[in-house]
Amino acid sequence: MQKPSIPKGTRDFGPEQMIRRNFILDSIREVYKRYGFLPLETPSMELLSVLTGKYGDEGDQLIFKILRNGDFLQKVKIPKGTEAIAAGDTLDWDALGLSSSSVLSQISEKALRYDLTVPFARYVAMHQSNLAFPFKRYQIQPVWRGDRPQKGRYQEFYQCDADVVGTESLTCEADIVAMVNEVFAALGINDFTLKINNRKVLAGLVEAIGAPGMDGPFCVAIDKLDKIGIEKVEEELLSRGFEQQSIEALRPVMQFEGDFHAKLAFFKDFMQSSETGMQGIAELEEILDYLQLSNTSTGKLEFDITLARGLSYYTGAIFEVKANNVQIGSISGGGRYDNLTGVFGLKGVSGVGISFGVDRIYDVLEELDLFPDSSSQSTTVMVGHFGEQERRFGIALTARLRAAGIRSEVFPDNAKIKKQLTYANRKNIPYAILIGSEEIESGQLTLKNMVSGEQTQTDEAGVIQHLQQALNPNS
Repeated sequence: MQKPSIPKGTRDFGPEQMIRRNFILDSIREVYKRYGFLPLETPSMELLSVLTGKYGDEGDQLIFKILRNGDFLQKVKIPKGTEAIAAGDTLDWDALGLSSSSVLSQISEKALRYDLTVPFARYVAMHQSNLAFPFKRYQIQPVWRGDRPQKGRYQEFYQCDADVVGTESLTCEADIVAMVNEVFAALGINDFTLKINNRKVLAGLVEAIGAPGMDGPFCVAIDKLDKIGIEKVEEELLSRGFEQQSIEALRPVMQFEGDFHAKLAFFKDFMQSSETGMQGIAELEEILDYLQLSNTSTGKLEFDITLARGLSYYTGAIFEVKANNVQIGSISGGGRYDNLTGVFGLKGVSGVGISFGVDRIYDVLEELDLFPDSSSQSTTVMVGHFGEQERRFGIALTARLRAAGIRSEVFPDNAKIKKQLTYANRKNIPYAILIGSEEIESGQLTLKNMVSGEQTQTDEAGVIQHLQQALNPNS
């Protein structure tokens, strides 16, 4: 018999884990709704042409392609008189006079979505005539990436996105900062850092070090600073075509330390010759102004010039959130994008959004022991019984308990009371009602506290009142 297993980078979630995950999802969803975002879902699959070219070269390599139905590899057209040259199990397409992209187009036309932002942009372009702009939506669905599985990094994981398109107002960026603060307050994560930067600042920085137009490869390299250090970043910049003098000019930038306002002043001076860079600085200052107007705390906000976020569609402010004192990567990120819907035929529509990584947040809450008691989400009371007549009585009683708002279940089988109570204990059910012939005749029910072992006899109304008070002690 084959031993069952699941693909690497994916996981099963049992009831206790799902209760915890739903705590995260519900907390995020409530904040999104409070800020006026509406729900949206898109298909798990997108056309491959929709996804490719939106995430940079490294991102495109992580897209999960889906083979067409049937054996399409057999239908790949190979020039006559050409023999397949194989290296191990890999065909040398160049030797066959074919490119890997041409072969891919013949065997795959769909892919699993890499994120929720590109599908959202595609949706907006397709449904623009039916939307009220600015359009605000939140989306909570799984995405797939071909990353190497490790702690905090999975091949299938959930994202919780909120985006607004159809406005260039930086009040939206201020709302993102406020939402991040509210989400983590609801989750109990108080020690975190919300990093902010601006792609225009990065473009200005590249101009200031004498490498204009190279902000794409610069962003890819600088975004790895926290992971690989300054020396490795400099090596990568050299390999990507940067001159040594440009790298030396960059060094004091990467080493500068100071608070938000000190960094703004430093980069104003450093990039004063770059109109683009100065525009980025002005946008960061405007966001700060809106945060002060809304009385939003900026204590967690940090201006990080090395923050680039590898996704190539960002054009303005960019965000990333890291929980402190845990060995887990960013747990939230996002930014402004001005051209994303343009590739789908809808030009001139700017957008900005934020995404929370449920799986990493879960790991943070677990590591810091911040999850609330999950027993409050399980069955409140199990109705046990001593026989068939008592079980039938319990079925009717359970219906009335549910009507009173009490999570209830009757043990389905005629079994020994010990087995029924063991079941309640294994499910962490805090109360049990035990139905015997005396309880049916007298109307006095036995309510057992499964934690303390205390038993109380009272009528049905008394049981309901007791359980409701236990569920809502402050009411």
